[in-house]
Amino acid sequence: MQQDPAPPTRHLRVRADGGHTVLEFRGEIDIAAAAEIAPHLDRATAGPAPRVVIDLSAVEFFDCSGLRLLYRARRRVLEQNGRIHLVCTHARTLRVLRLTGLARLLPPQPTRDAALGRPGATSGHL
Repeated sequence: MQQDPAPPTRHLRVRADGGHTVLEFRGEIDIAAAAEIAPHLDRATAGPAPRVVIDLSAVEFFDCSGLRLLYRARRRVLEQNGRIHLVCTHARTLRVLRLTGLARLLPPQPTRDAALGRPGATSGHL
């Protein structure tokens, strides 16, 4: 069952799904959006063994501020022995992830179901 642990903001919706905290980034992820998202991201990645999915499906623009958010989330989750998954299918964002090497560290999944490990979900890395 899904629930909203935090109210949505202009650039982010946070929900619980299958034991994971899902952060749905939206719109243009630039320095202003990153400042809005960071406190929610820090809450989601705190504590022992966090299980986090970052969904970029609704992202229209993604710059280095967004990359910093992803690197920070990954580092914080791994420090707490947690798991983090990324959902991304947008060609330009995938290109940025590949060029920066982040796609190797945080392989993007094609769907949220795949990131959540649901049976029958399409998995594989783009």
